[in-house]
Formats: sequence, structure tokens, C-alpha cells
Amino acid sequence: MKRLRNIFVTIVVVLACAWIGLQAFYHSLTLEIPEVPELSFDEESVTLQAGTRSLNSNWYRQNEKGLWEAYVQGDPYERGLIFGMLAKEQVVFQEESFVAQIRRLIPSEWFLKTLKYGVVFFNRNLPEHVSNELQQEIYGVSKSFSDDFEFIGDKYSRILNYHAAHDIGHALQDLSIVGCTSFAVWDEHSADSSLLVGRNFDFYMGDDFAKNKIVLFMKPDSGYAFASITWAGFMGVVSGMNEHGLTVTLNAAKSEIPNGAKTPISLLAREILQYARTIDEAYAIAKSRETFVSESILVASADDNSAAIIEKSPDRIDLFRPNESRLVCSNHYQSDTFKNDSVNVQNMRNSDSNYRFRRMNELIDKKAPVAPSTAVQMLRERDGVGGWQMSMGNPNAINQLLAHHGIVFQPEKRRFWISTNPFQLGEFVCYDLDEIFNEEKNVATNVSFIDSLAIPADTFLESSDYQKFLRYKELKNRLFDNIVLGKEIVWNEKLEAEFLASNRMSYVANSMLGDYYLEQGNLEKAKKFYYRSLEGDVLSRSERKNLEAKYYGIETD
Repeated sequence: MKRLRNIFVTIVVVLACAWIGLQAFYHSLTLEIPEVPELSFDEESVTLQAGTRSLNSNWYRQNEKGLWEAYVQGDPYERGLIFGMLAKEQVVFQEESFVAQIRRLIPSEWFLKTLKYGVVFFNRNLPEHVSNELQQEIYGVSKSFSDDFEFIGDKYSRILNYHAAHDIGHALQDLSIVGCTSFAVWDEHSADSSLLVGRNFDFYMGDDFAKNKIVLFMKPDSGYAFASITWAGFMGVVSGMNEHGLTVTLNAAKSEIPNGAKTPISLLAREILQYARTIDEAYAIAKSRETFVSESILVASADDNSAAIIEKSPDRIDLFRPNESRLVCSNHYQSDTFKNDSVNVQNMRNSDSNYRFRRMNELIDKKAPVAPSTAVQMLRERDGVGGWQMSMGNPNAINQLLAHHGIVFQPEKRRFWISTNPFQLGEFVCYDLDEIFNEEKNVATNVSFIDSLAIPADTFLESSDYQKFLRYKELKNRLFDNIVLGKEIVWNEKLEAEFLASNRMSYVANSMLGDYYLEQGNLEKAKKFYYRSLEGDVLSRSERKNLEAKYYGIETD
């Protein structure tokens, strides 16, 4: 017993020393905060009147369509600090939603606390790849984040790291965190011959994460004023247009798991939006930055009256310009530099990217010349190639029923249409940047959508099929909690029948039931559902191979 006690004491001492060492290591790598100017205002300076929170010329409010709108101007630190103060409630909610989704996937509190050491080590050089301007802005907004998540890291370090979450999501593309589709048309493919851009942003971190999207109008003290569709506390760009009619949208490409931090792709997109007005200027900025994942950046320019795709990987870059007045972008590369790359070829062969690419081109062929309302119809498209009816939420669809937002840009007119909740199904409301950034008008009262140009909500929202889809999501999440997280759930034959009926033809529903019964040790039922899944609308080669491996891997009498 004495020997066992000595062993136990030794283990405790070793673990304690290791923990102290980790803490010292963590604090030695904590990101150094940037130098910022002293400002003469604080949260007490924020006023609330008629639902609008304001500070000097900056303001924040929710419009009657459910979208949050914000106008922010000034120098970098001032912009970030004010944005955080005005949107503090949503800043806190957004991080809570983000961390809740992470906790759902990683329920161990101890593992989450330990994970921060890996994150800090991975991103230890991140500030070297982020401009001082954006460091100051992010530091400013970080001051409004909650104290409840200090176990993840100090506010500035973790918020700067959050700006790389989009990149990690791209690297984990096989987990269906992202799978965006975008397009551009002009000249004969556009209804009025002007440039038109549409995109779905299918970055999914749970339903709560997409509830409070913000239309941010920013007038920085350097560069160009711009609008960005974002969320509270996020200073990068995933979809945006500047005052000169240059637009930027992001689409993931197949990436290896990164082994070190470089410039987060959303911050590169932000730099392009703020400092470029032509495709060549955007390309020059992209070439000047190193990134740690592969990305397609669709850039459209009113000055050029055309669009192109900046295709970038950690070690190469190319600019893809189409030979005609149309351009489609999903999640694979098209330029000479990348199109025959083995990773890109395998991605096209095994993922759903090429299928969505074909479907979008088919829609342009069918619907051109494209008007804004037509573009919205295309972004809402749920059917497959040739009009084949797929199950709801199929990852091969243009509309996977999980988008954070859908958006349509009209760069020459400085207008854009942004979707209201849910997904891209709600009404698309229109904003005019020439009106919003008009120097002769008062921005505090001038920012408003143009009600007469609104595009109505999808009638699918009023259908019984949509209600079935909501029930399907609910039951799907219940199964996920059991299969992936090992949680005890209520499940029976009645719920099983309801789950299958809620989304007929869904290979995902049958596959999840196969996984469920495999966990329960009911091999016969597991094999039956895997077989049904293979008979369903599974189109991705990698998904089919995975299902076949499960089906043939089960031996039953």
C-alpha cells in the first residue's frame, strides 16, 4: 500500500508540474496586444433612442425585416471598439452560440480547456500575417466579448483566432461545414447587360449562429467604404461590396489540414474589399499575402464590367478569367495552375462540388438573361441536374437549406439584395451604397433598404414540405446526439417512421439510422438501412464509398 501511495503521489506531482508548465507555456505564447490610441468614450457614451443604439455618428439597430444594420466609421481601434459596444448583446450571444456548437461536438470541459494550448501554439505567429490596422480593429471589438470563456484564452487572442475558424472549416470540408456556390453574369447573360453576382454562404455552425446576421456599412479612415454581411464581433469579410462596385465572395477549395497560421482568408478578403477597385488590384493584394488553406475568391468589378476567380493555395496562386460573360464557382479550381492538380482532380471526382457546378451552369443556360429576381430563384434551387428532385438538404443541391445567407450584387448600380431568415428562403431586401455613402446626406437617418425592390420570400416556406423538413432536422439532431456524442435519447418505431416520412428519398436519414442500429448492435437493421441509403439520392462518390464500406463490412447470418 505504501508503494502504491508513493506511485500515486509521484503521478500527482508530475501532473501538477506538467499543468504548471502548460500554463507557463500558454502565457508565454499569448498574443501581444497592439498599441492603440487613447479614446475619450466608453459604454456609458452609447445612447438608445427608438431602437437605435448610437455613439457619435455610429449606430446599430434591427430593422423590421429582422436584419441587424450597423454603420461604423473612424480609425481602426475606434471602429472595432465602437462596433463592439453597439452590438455587445449580439457579440456575447454569437460567441455563446459558437462555443455551444463546439461543446456539442466536444462535450469534455477538460479537453476544451486543454485544446487551447494546441490552438495557441498553432496560431502563435498569427499577428505576423495580420495587418496592424486589422489587429487594432479586432482588439477594439474584443473588449466587448464575455469574460465567461477565459478558459479558451484571453479576449484578444481568442477573437483573433476566431477569424481563422472559417479557414479550419474549409480544411474540414468533408464534414460539410462549408460547401458554397456562387456565379457571375454580364453582357448577354445579364438581363440589363450589367454585371450581376449571386452566392450562397453555406458556412454552418448551428441555427443560432445564423440568427443575427448583420449588414455592416463601414467607412474606414483609409481605403474605400464598403458593406459586408457579417456577424457580431467578426471583422473579416465573406461577402461584400465596396463603394466603387467591387465585390468579394469566398468559396472553399480542398485543403490539407494546415500546419501553421498564415493570413486568415476572411482578413485577406477584407483587405481586398477595402483597398481594391479592379480585379488586377485585388489580385495584387492576394499575391502579397500568404494563406494557410486553399480558397477561391470570386471578385467582380464594376470598373472592369467582368468577374474573375483568384485561386489561391498555401504555395501557389492564379487568376482564372472566363472566355465568356459568365462565371460559376463552387469548391474546386478551374485555372491552368490548379485544374490538373491531383488534389483538385480527386476533389472534383469525389465531392459534390462538380455536381453543383454543373447544375448552376445548367440554370444559367436555362434562365439567361438573368435579372436579380432570377438570381435569387437560382440560389434557392433545391433540385438537381436536369430538374431531378432530390431530398431536402441534400449537399449536392445549390440550396442545401443551411445557408448563413444568400446575396445578389449589382456592382454597376452599387446595389445588393440580402436574404432574411431562414437560410436564403426569406425575403431578399435591397440596399443602395450610393445612397448610403452619399456625403451630402445624414448617414444616421439615411441607411435603409429599398422596399419597392424587395424580392418576396420563397413560397416553400408556406408548404407542408417545409414543416416536414423542420421536423426532419429536429429528429436528425436527436440521432446525431446519440450516434456521435453518445447521449441517451428517446427513440422508437413511431419516431423512426416519422423521420423517414419527413424527408423521403433522403440517403442521409437512412444512413443515420444505419449508424444508430449499428451502435445498438442490431446488425440486421443496420445493414437494411445502409442498403436503402445506397438506393437513395447519394451522388458524392466519397459518400457512396463510405456507405458501401459500412454495408459490406457487416456480416449477418
